[in-house]
Amino acid sequence: MHSVVISGTGLYQPPHTITNAELVEAFNSYVDLQNARFASEIASGNHPALQHSSVEFIEKASGIGQRYVMEKTGVLDPQRMYPRFEERSDDQLSLMAEISVAAANEALAQAGKTGADIDMVLCAASNMQRAYPAIAVEVQQALGAGGYGFDMNVACSSATFAIEQAVNAVRCGTAQCVLVVNPEITSAHLEWRDRDCHFIFGDVCTAVIIERADTATSQDAWEVLGTHLATQFSNNIRNNFGFMNRSEDSDPAARDKTFRQEGRKVFKEVVPIAAAHIQAHLDKMGHTPEQVRRYWLHQANLGMNQLVLKKLVGEASADRAPLILDEFANTASAGSIIAFHKHRADLLAGDTGVICSFGAGYSVGSVVVRKH
Repeated sequence: MHSVVISGTGLYQPPHTITNAELVEAFNSYVDLQNARFASEIASGNHPALQHSSVEFIEKASGIGQRYVMEKTGVLDPQRMYPRFEERSDDQLSLMAEISVAAANEALAQAGKTGADIDMVLCAASNMQRAYPAIAVEVQQALGAGGYGFDMNVACSSATFAIEQAVNAVRCGTAQCVLVVNPEITSAHLEWRDRDCHFIFGDVCTAVIIERADTATSQDAWEVLGTHLATQFSNNIRNNFGFMNRSEDSDPAARDKTFRQEGRKVFKEVVPIAAAHIQAHLDKMGHTPEQVRRYWLHQANLGMNQLVLKKLVGEASADRAPLILDEFANTASAGSIIAFHKHRADLLAGDTGVICSFGAGYSVGSVVVRKH
């Protein structure tokens, strides 16, 4: 069994930002249009009036300050409220593959590798842009990688779940150097017209290189000490969009065909699940939460992360658990990887950390690492 390291990470950051103020202006314009359209029904009590959003509401509810998106004009159009993407021909690189390659190239450079060194590609994200062929295989071809690749989806835990698959493959010898990419184009499956969630998500792509320790040449290698995954079924975060919608004669624009959640239930139920999961993982490895130098947590909600950390170590600080959702918003599976990518340079050899994600499913994944 081989020792395994994370030897490089990469980040693709979209070219456009939407501030909370911009988002609120567009959303409130949409609300005014809808309330005017249904004015008589609202007056008679047969149609609910929509409520305005506000910057203060967004920041208090989430800690989010802005988000990056692939396209913003469609999102900010009160008559549309979702992105405008140009359809690509089958012989063009898909949008998810394009941003995956961009993030992968940074990770490869950091690890001192080329595409030819990769013998396994995993594309792990909360949604895939098509059913087949796999985005991972498209990325594999674009990078000139060998071996094999496949797509996988465990919603916001997709990245940590994929890391375990990669670690296991390298540890047992079925792969030597694995690329995990997390292309999250969340703007396409967010309901921008829902006040309770219109501010939550942002677009991004992350990449991670996982390889045998004895082949790693990176000066920034992190030994993977252990991984731990768990799932528990819940309908509190759900998206019913799928290939059977047409056969069900259901409305493709119905509210249930985009992201929806019972936010208060999710907060109340997921926080103790995540904290207990990390505690159990560390206990099994003979570590205490206080011995962990840094926690790179899933980036969904400021209050959620603070409470998870308080349950583990009794206090919440940006040094112990860095926050990136103020800049990036919730980027689904990529959030904890962005935190790891941006906030690890100050740790010293021998320091340990935990990468942890949690989300729909419910699903929780944790990866314990130690700096070489």
